[in-house]
Amino acid sequence: MVYLDNSATTQPWDTVMEAYQQASYQYFGNPSSLHRLGTEAETLLRKARESMASLLKIKPEELVFTSGGTEGNNLAIKGTAMKHMNRGKHLVTSTIEHPSVKEAFCQLEAAGFTVTYVPVNREGLVDPDDVLDAIRDDTILVSIIHVNNEIGSVQPIKEIGERLAAYPKLYFHTDHVQGAGLLPLDFKEAKIDLATISGHKFHGLKGTGALYVREGVILSPLFHGGGQERTVRAGTENVPGITAMAKALRLSRERLEYDQTRLITLKNKLINDLEGVEGTVINTSKEHSAPHIINVSFPGLKPEVLIQALTKRQYHVSTKSACSSKLEEPSAVLLALGAKKEQAESAIRISYSIDTTEEEVKGFMNAIKEIVAEIKL
Repeated sequence: MVYLDNSATTQPWDTVMEAYQQASYQYFGNPSSLHRLGTEAETLLRKARESMASLLKIKPEELVFTSGGTEGNNLAIKGTAMKHMNRGKHLVTSTIEHPSVKEAFCQLEAAGFTVTYVPVNREGLVDPDDVLDAIRDDTILVSIIHVNNEIGSVQPIKEIGERLAAYPKLYFHTDHVQGAGLLPLDFKEAKIDLATISGHKFHGLKGTGALYVREGVILSPLFHGGGQERTVRAGTENVPGITAMAKALRLSRERLEYDQTRLITLKNKLINDLEGVEGTVINTSKEHSAPHIINVSFPGLKPEVLIQALTKRQYHVSTKSACSSKLEEPSAVLLALGAKKEQAESAIRISYSIDTTEEEVKGFMNAIKEIVAEIKL
């Protein structure tokens, strides 16, 4: 079995699962409890927070644990909007955001906020000048995704952040879910106020995540209850999941030092090979994309047919975002790039992990050639 749908989720590493199981059995106390089991769980939670903060080059108190990317994005966007709406009700984002960002903005529009959607070019890139041009006196938040989950385009977050620093009354959020494992981002250097992370995208477990909240930034909570996570996110912390996420992030960063160049080489080789298949259209830019995502269209062919044929050969890929892959609609991301409907309807996404090998990619490429030839007969 060759798994090439790592943008949807990654397989938890064995050592990460071991950390989860140990924490589940030995540190099962509620970290808010005052007895020994509670303080032991709280100590483990603190160590996980400190470990992740060190890897992300932030302060431990700037990390808020969540249930994943969707909650983190909603907390950052709605939490900022609701807390600072008296200062302004204008928001800025891009046309190629993840559904958890896009739908959060749609809900805020229904609640009376105004949203400006900044376009992208044919490579899926936002122009920092367009972001600046969208800012108004009543703008309180700019949210731009770091690595697009469908085509892998990498936005100029550092340049945008540096330019937004001239507007101290607005906040800058980035969806860092696809970048955290394989394309690290220095939040401080990029002048970011809020950044979302999801553990299951870098070999942690589903249901774990974190939101970087720069010191001094105040959010309106989505959940109300106990005082966990400094009252930003009520609810008993998932200590085993957080422990596993911290370990997964550390291992990912260690592996990345040795494997990033290999992944880039694998990506470029596969793009070159796919370009040799008659009728294909590559939707991912070689120069401006992450090392693990390739999006390609086969106009005239149904992606569901390709995916099922690949699955029968034990190769697993996907169409668009896993959150919307079952919707029978063209990819909104590809349409935003200016792609024609046929191109946007026939795309598949291939996404590597740090464990993907050259042999697996070669086998996948051979399978694609065979399947396309059979379908066209």
